[in-house]
Amino acid sequence: METRIVDARGSFCPGPLMELITNMKMAQVGEVLELLSTDKGSAMDVPEWVKKVGHEIVESHQDAEGVWHILVRKMK
Repeated sequence: METRIVDARGSFCPGPLMELITNMKMAQVGEVLELLSTDKGSAMDVPEWVKKVGHEIVESHQDAEGVWHILVRKMK
């Protein structure tokens, strides 16, 4: 299954999280979405939401350009 990119670069809190939620609703169980965000708050907000709703963080890192790459697997 291909990873779906959710490009929220340039968007500010709560924009990136809301874009992820919108895309997660359309995703199938087992699908991985990669959120791209330049908002540093995403590094904390997204994992908190993922834990709360029962999905899984696959990976989370910030690249050299300051973009967060947060990969989330839909679990239910």
